[in-house]
Amino acid sequence: MKIRNKSALIISILIPLAIGSISALLSGNMSSYSMLVKPTLSPPGFVFPIVWTILYILMGISSYIVYSSNSPNKSKALLLYSVQLFFNFCWSIIFFRIELYFFALIWIIALVLIIIIMIKQFRIVSPRAAYLQIPYLIWCIFAVYLNFAIFILN
Repeated sequence: MKIRNKSALIISILIPLAIGSISALLSGNMSSYSMLVKPTLSPPGFVFPIVWTILYILMGISSYIVYSSNSPNKSKALLLYSVQLFFNFCWSIIFFRIELYFFALIWIIALVLIIIIMIKQFRIVSPRAAYLQIPYLIWCIFAVYLNFAIFILN
């Protein structure tokens, strides 16, 4: 990847990191999460911020690749990226702060579908940008499982 604009790359990485951080702050005290009955495959709490930080960095790099392209499809791809960031931002608040587990489940399923559409659009612009989003998609599918199980178990 040839970096044409280092400032744009840094901003592209900082955007999802900031959105994730603000969402986490607005989600409130997540101590109630520790009290929930969780499924067998639920990772320990310390794993989540590590994984999300890595995913947000990959998302930022991916969005930078799309932003830096000359593709006529980059605007549509970046719009979908913005929509999925909004859905990502809201999910934590719905799940942790408001504790609407069923609504959060519907919301995260919608997020997964938007991510799939976004990846398809990113692939049109840059296959490399699309591939960088795959770990995010996989993690969100896993989050659907966790959200579903927590809804059922609690």
